[in-house]
Amino acid sequence: MILTIAKREVSSMFLSPLAWVILAVVQSVLGWMFLAQIESFYMLQPQLMQLENTPGVTDIVIAPIFSLAAIILLMVMPLLTMRTLAEEKKNKTIHLLFSAPISITQLVLGKYLGLLFFILILTSLLMLMPLSLLMGTELDTGKLLSIYLGMILLLGSFAAIGLYLSSLTENQTIAAVSTFGALLMLWIIEWRTQDSIFHYLSILAHHQPLLEGIFNSTDVIYFVILIGLFNVLTIRQLDSDRLQH
Repeated sequence: MILTIAKREVSSMFLSPLAWVILAVVQSVLGWMFLAQIESFYMLQPQLMQLENTPGVTDIVIAPIFSLAAIILLMVMPLLTMRTLAEEKKNKTIHLLFSAPISITQLVLGKYLGLLFFILILTSLLMLMPLSLLMGTELDTGKLLSIYLGMILLLGSFAAIGLYLSSLTENQTIAAVSTFGALLMLWIIEWRTQDSIFHYLSILAHHQPLLEGIFNSTDVIYFVILIGLFNVLTIRQLDSDRLQH
């Protein structure tokens, strides 16, 4: 049943123009920045050759592009998640799902897996840009894998937070704005403070090391906990909604 719900979610995404527009816009913007970054790398190459520990293409070209991608997708993901449950509530189809022979856990996991499948498509398409450089240069595959994993975990956490906030309302605009506000707060929460609690809560603090190729189990666990926590909150919220109807 979970896979059935996930397939239904993915199908509804690609039947609407929103998913296609998101893919096209993100690819176009980052593709342009990717070409600009390569041009800058060639301009800096004479100076880089004079350094002893010269940073490679992965550090100068690829990591900054995915750092920019994270910021762009922080703004884009709320548009994707806003409809997942808010639309079901607005159209009253949520009652049909409540009466169907599936558990709330299966419903939430199915919705989340649908979002995760879109995330895998989006991230894999973005990875085609750095992989195209393999035709002319060598890349740090370890850092590349770390960047790829970091993006999936980051966007997976965005999706879990957006799914929860979409379960709180039937208004898609409110769901999108509240998701963006929550993600932005978790992104900037450690700015201007050295408090270890705020540092641990910061998404940016855990994503940045993965972009730099520093694979730390603490960072991975942080994202797993974040994803698990908000999926559990979504399940509890829908359980409460079902009892009220």
